[in-house]
Amino acid sequence: MNSDYVHWESVPTRWKDNDVYGHVNNVVHYSLMDTVINEWMIRTAGFDPLRSPAIALCVESHCEYKAEVSFPDTIRVGLRIGKLGRSSVRWEVGLVRGSDGTPIAEGHFVHVFVDRESRRPVEITGPVRAAMEGLVAA
Repeated sequence: MNSDYVHWESVPTRWKDNDVYGHVNNVVHYSLMDTVINEWMIRTAGFDPLRSPAIALCVESHCEYKAEVSFPDTIRVGLRIGKLGRSSVRWEVGLVRGSDGTPIAEGHFVHVFVDRESRRPVEITGPVRAAMEGLVAA
């Protein structure tokens, strides 16, 4: 799984991430995927979610759980783009247990870029698109 993703972030688990069953709760997986995607768009692609005339809306998400992870551990989050369309992007995300490299989840998010005011789809252009092209899976 490690070589399948273009960009990687390490995120430490927190005490509050564990649920009553003693492992990281499933909602944390989605939160990590969403956070790494948006952090990449802001820091790498220069996307400004507060001021950009276009915003990215999640229209689909999925997560397949493969193994548990618990606090204290680090989760390695891999990111790539499976499909880059005119106004949409399918982000693919892999989560790996930091302590031993075990794959713990794979998922995807589909964002549609829309005009902030009209909420109508708009083309992904400029530096954001250029940066995204670098994440497209081979």
